[in-house]
Amino acid sequence: MLVDAHNDLLIEVAFRLRRRGETNPFATHWLPKLRQGGVALQVCPIYVDLPLLPEGALREALSLAAAFHAAVRDNADDVLAVRGRDDLAAVERGERLGLLLSLEGAEPLGYDPWLAEVFWELGARMISLTWNRRNPFADGAAEADDGGLSALGRQLVDLCVELGFILDLAHAGERTFRELLERTGDAAVVVSHADCRAVFDHPRNLSDAALKELAQHGGVLGVMLHPISVDHTSPTLDRVVDHVDHAVEVMGIEHVGLGSDFTQQLVRAYNWIAPPDSLLPSGLAADAAVEALAGPEDFPNLVDALVRRGYDGESLAALLGGNFLRVLRAALP
Repeated sequence: MLVDAHNDLLIEVAFRLRRRGETNPFATHWLPKLRQGGVALQVCPIYVDLPLLPEGALREALSLAAAFHAAVRDNADDVLAVRGRDDLAAVERGERLGLLLSLEGAEPLGYDPWLAEVFWELGARMISLTWNRRNPFADGAAEADDGGLSALGRQLVDLCVELGFILDLAHAGERTFRELLERTGDAAVVVSHADCRAVFDHPRNLSDAALKELAQHGGVLGVMLHPISVDHTSPTLDRVVDHVDHAVEVMGIEHVGLGSDFTQQLVRAYNWIAPPDSLLPSGLAADAAVEALAGPEDFPNLVDALVRRGYDGESLAALLGGNFLRVLRAALP
């Protein structure tokens, strides 16, 4: 079963619903591609890409949450929202494709950690405190002077652990990363989408020390499939598998999965412009894609590349989804 821990498809679905008045854009633009790629469970983050005032960020986030629920409601025969273990079990039986709502960056919460309770009730089951930038809760990967968690951030982490959120450390600054792991105790932690700094040196990628810490906490790394972190000078399937190989060597096979972060279709759908703190290297277009891996429909190409590198049977199943499924089974209510 293939689990993708990160695809920002809600941005496009919300845009087509609100701005273009399309009927069921998820079915038109995403469901066929997810099926073609063999995706069984797709994590769908709420991401607000503009430095809006808290009220504006919250409105935008709620728009994406509404788009998520519209996708589930309008395609009830084909998909279901994964809120708990029973939903996950249905996905594992192959009854329907699972969609799991997450929150990428806590900017929509403004200065109010308690708003995390609202997103929990909306069905979000995974949360990250930061995107690349600094916010009231923590510092992200683009901050040279990483201050880690703020007092509000510590409150938010404690509340999220109490609610049962899976804590996502993607985009966190290095100090934020360490402090989050120290504070979460036995709570579930993942990095939904990132790669290995030893393979390609980029601020969004994790050092070997960070990879080991994540594994020691029982976490899973979603190997990111975007040139920004794979290697924008050689964005090939072989380079993706280089990251997989290194993560497996450092963390163990049971701590590595997939977190695509495909952007090509999103960018072309509504002419998204990357913000200054996106960490895109000079000359790399926002709609760039790894060769033969532009979207979920191309997952079979990645599977073939993994098989060529020697992954098969249990090892392949673990990478494609088994490891994230294990975390979800333990963490979901």
